[in-house]
Amino acid sequence: MTRVSSPLPAEILSVSALARSVCDLLEHHYPLLWVSGEISNFTRAKSGHLYFSLKDEMAQVRCVMFRNRAQHLDWAPGEGLRVDVRALVTLYEARGDFQLNVESMRRAGQGALFEAFLRLRDKLDLEGLFDAAHKKPLPAYPRRIGVVTSLQAAALRDVLTTLARRNPSISVIVYPSQVQGDGAAQQLTAAITAATSRNECDVLILCRGGGSIEDLWAFNDEVLARTIYACPIPLVTGIGHETDFTIAEFVADRRAATPTAAAELASPARAELIANLRQLTQALLRRMQSALETRAQRVDAATGRLQSPADRLAASAARISVARVRLGAAFALCTRTAEWRLAHAVRRLAAAMPNLGVLQQSVAQLESALRRATPRRLAALGEDLTRLSLGLAHLDTAAVLERGYAIARTAEGSVVRAGAALSPGDPLELTFARGGALVRVEKPH
Repeated sequence: MTRVSSPLPAEILSVSALARSVCDLLEHHYPLLWVSGEISNFTRAKSGHLYFSLKDEMAQVRCVMFRNRAQHLDWAPGEGLRVDVRALVTLYEARGDFQLNVESMRRAGQGALFEAFLRLRDKLDLEGLFDAAHKKPLPAYPRRIGVVTSLQAAALRDVLTTLARRNPSISVIVYPSQVQGDGAAQQLTAAITAATSRNECDVLILCRGGGSIEDLWAFNDEVLARTIYACPIPLVTGIGHETDFTIAEFVADRRAATPTAAAELASPARAELIANLRQLTQALLRRMQSALETRAQRVDAATGRLQSPADRLAASAARISVARVRLGAAFALCTRTAEWRLAHAVRRLAAAMPNLGVLQQSVAQLESALRRATPRRLAALGEDLTRLSLGLAHLDTAAVLERGYAIARTAEGSVVRAGAALSPGDPLELTFARGGALVRVEKPH
């Protein structure tokens, strides 16, 4: 019996070499491709990598999405979601498992819309519709805000509630429009065009609640984007949730994460405005008081350098005049303060239904007492001025001369106060109340 030996293979491969060969074959044969399926066995590792299986009715395949790719997702994948993945077909050599190395992922059914969104975004970006230089600043103190949204939208209630809370004095005009479905983009465009032509608002808010890409698709319309770009009124968007982005938000002057945030961006808080106004008022009063005091000191210093009694009298009259002006200003300020306090008290008491009549009578009595006290004070100041004037008149040298006295001066102009300082024959000049005389000393005493 003859034994026939089988031929030896030309090469014997190790398991790792075989796995490497199969991996190279798969990666070279299958380029990056899109695969659709349902997520199962989903795990997010501590490292940030995503591990899951992608399955359909007939088969499943293991998938991995590394952290550097997964961190760019603006939504959270999870168990049972249908997705489209762009992946590289490969082999995990350590276990010999066939798997997909995922580069990017999107929710299933959004591929065509998302691609259209990207194409329009890139087109408008190249045309400069998103340039920061074109974006208009929001007005600091808007008097009227326009809201473009659906009358049935929860976003409208959120915006109106926020505006009423922050600044109820701002009036609101709603430009109703459909925000979802066929014709929504055209209605939104028409609403913004109407707001532009009517020119009755200082800022516009374009808003709606969150939803899928299909729900928000009206805000990805090219005509709507160009209308927003051409709108002369500053426009704020609050569309969907923080992770939702639409073309309208890229073109708008400001983007807010939600409708409520858009209302907060567009309206200043009334409480902050009142606090700022009070601070400015106090600062102005302090500066006015400081300026008055500085000028009063200058007047006092100048008055102290004057020697003539008449000038001193004029300075006193000037101080009295300043006092009258300051008193009048103080009275006016007190009156305005009392009126403001009265108005503030009326508003507070109106809410609690207080006895406004008693308070108003008290304020009227205080105002009447102040008005009565002011003339009395002015009269007292006038009497003081008269008394000071009489006192200064007694000290006037002209009054002394009128009583028969004379002033004797030497030839050098010095006033003679003692006869012992004179010698016989010295010339003297005598000054009377009216006129004078030149004399010589015969015998000093």
